[in-house]
Amino acid sequence: MNSTLTTALWPSSAQSLPARIVLVLAGTLLMALSAKVQVPFWPVPMTMQTFVALGIGAAYGARLGGITLLTYLAQGAMGLPVFATGAGLAYLAGPTGGYLVGFFVAAVAVGYLADEGLGRTHLSAFFVFLAATILIFGLGFAWLALLIGPAKAFTAGVVPFLPAEATKLLLATVFFPIAWRLVRDWIRARGRPTGRPQLEVSNGPGTFSCRWNIASLARLPLVQFRHKKRKAV
Repeated sequence: MNSTLTTALWPSSAQSLPARIVLVLAGTLLMALSAKVQVPFWPVPMTMQTFVALGIGAAYGARLGGITLLTYLAQGAMGLPVFATGAGLAYLAGPTGGYLVGFFVAAVAVGYLADEGLGRTHLSAFFVFLAATILIFGLGFAWLALLIGPAKAFTAGVVPFLPAEATKLLLATVFFPIAWRLVRDWIRARGRPTGRPQLEVSNGPGTFSCRWNIASLARLPLVQFRHKKRKAV
């Protein structure tokens, strides 16, 4: 498993429960803000929920990203004003319920691919975010079609949002690979490992020490091999 943007910038967050709680709450806050803020667009106003949901998956990974989106949905189900226009279980069961569930599924999918090291180049990021966007709209369309029929669901729930989703797809494709590049440069400048295995060899009095640091790739403990030098006869 590869590191995510979050663990690369904040390594202790991989094991720290308080750090994970902070990240989850920050993610749900971003989701709530992205639902409330509308950007003028054609043919309908655009929110940034899709972008934020995919970004949480890309930055957090599958497990933490999934927990964050589940927490967001739970907050809305309990009546907190985190959705665009309503709250409660009835709202989740309404026309937008499929899209909200789609945010969770897409964040987990993007997070899984990010855990595997995908999405760090513009080409791979495009296909990762494209697949996730299709997941969101596929689930949203399927649920809406059950409520109002396939034709009306496609006309009202898919077509008007295509220009905005294409724009957000391009933004994500450009933004996240650049973010990874900046993070790698920052890590190198601070002298921290960048995710590649490193061989360290040192000589001490009467011993020879060689250690191969693979923790950054496989999250395994540091393995050390030692042998004593033979004394000259």
